[in-house]
Amino acid sequence: MEWILLETADQIDNIKQQQGYSLIFKHSTRCSISMMAKRRFEMDWENLPADMSLYFLDLIKHRDLSNKVAQDFLVYHESPQLLLIKDGECILDQSHGGISVDETMSVLA
Repeated sequence: MEWILLETADQIDNIKQQQGYSLIFKHSTRCSISMMAKRRFEMDWENLPADMSLYFLDLIKHRDLSNKVAQDFLVYHESPQLLLIKDGECILDQSHGGISVDETMSVLA
């Protein structure tokens, strides 16, 4: 699996229009907790559906996009943060140590 870099507001608008599931991982490159959560998530991400789009948002570079994600998907901004989107709506919001592929898969089941 590979990350799709989330770098434009148009990409967020497209995610909102997509049918099916997408995932957004908001990451702070300056935070060791964020780095650990990302690493732990990537260790298990092969269990996710192969056709799921996985978006990676570097919120240090793109804080404006992080704010748009929070506003558009009606979630409180956190870092690190994982959002599972289905048909344009956030159905799972995880942060910090709560970020897990297992929890994501339980929502998909």
